[in-house]
This record gives sequence, structure tokens and C-alpha cells, in this order.
Amino acid sequence: MFKGPFPLFRNTRVISGAAFGLVLVVLGGVALAQQDKYALNVPGGLAFSEFRGYERWQLVSTSQTDKAVAAILANREMIEAYLAGIPDNGKPFPDGARMAKIHWIPAENEFFPDTIVPGSQHDVDFMVKDSKRFADSGGWGWAAFKYDVATDTFTPATQSDEPPQANDAKCGFECHTIVEKRDYVFTKYAKR
Repeated sequence: MFKGPFPLFRNTRVISGAAFGLVLVVLGGVALAQQDKYALNVPGGLAFSEFRGYERWQLVSTSQTDKAVAAILANREMIEAYLAGIPDNGKPFPDGARMAKIHWIPAENEFFPDTIVPGSQHDVDFMVKDSKRFADSGGWGWAAFKYDVATDTFTPATQSDEPPQANDAKCGFECHTIVEKRDYVFTKYAKR
């Protein structure tokens, strides 16, 4: 038994050590529970990891409906193609061009009630130009991943989602055929 002049410090150290251990266990459990979104993919081989860093890509444009507020982002190859006049000049986007479209549920701005801003994230959609890999879908591959706010996780979208997704890398082709002359890309680069 400890017989020094400060027995209280011994108990405090034991309690502190136990508390520190508990904190490590909790934090370790949280880290294990967090999803690695970059491990996800859709049938047909399009993976979330192909869009790593999309959160920092340059803005192409925005869009808004009564159901969603969206930001359309593009990687450097796609931005350079837009700046070179593609697709308005009739040329196709180069292989490696990528876009991400992040959708949020519309929300009222708390300071300006007549202003709509992004609320909770709804999903993220991706498209990549790879004319060899996706030769039978206009050279583009698509993927949609819905977001669950409660669990902070993504899952591949399905036919039961809004809008319905075929849940494969060619899920966007049918919809995008109406802009075939624009190399299957709806979004115009917003002038700035």
C-alpha cells in the first residue's frame, strides 16, 4: 500500500489513466465506424475513389429546383476544355475530364428568409470521360451516391431513389442523350 504523504495523487493517477483509456477506446470506435467513402463503387466499375478531391474542384455552375440546390464542380482537365470552348465548338471533352454535382435539400437562409441556401446534403453525382471504358455510353461513365445525414455515409443510388438511378456506370446515358451534340454534357460553364 502507498504510504507516501499524498495518497490522493495515486488514486487520481489511476482514475486519470482509466479515463484516458476510455477516451482512446471511444475515439477508436468512432474512427472505425466512420465510412471510407472512397471504397464505394457502382456496378460497371466506376468508383468514388476516381473522384478523390472533388470537394476542392473549381465551380462550373450552380442549379436549383424546388427539390435541390446543386453545385457542379470539375477537375482541371474539364475546366481547361470548357475554357478552350468545348463543347460549344463541337469538339468532345478529353478523356480524364471529370465532373461532380453535389445536391443539397433547399433551406431558407436564417438571416434572409427569401434566400434559398443548401441545407442537408442529398447526394453526389459523378461523371468521367473515358472513351475506351465507356465506349457504349457516349464515352462517359456515371455514378450517383446518396447521402444519409443520420449516419454520415454514402451508398450507391438505386431505381427507388429520386431521380431513379440504374445503379451502374452507364446510369446517366439515357438521360444525357438529349445533349449528344454537347458531348452528353448539360452544364454550361458559367461566365465569371
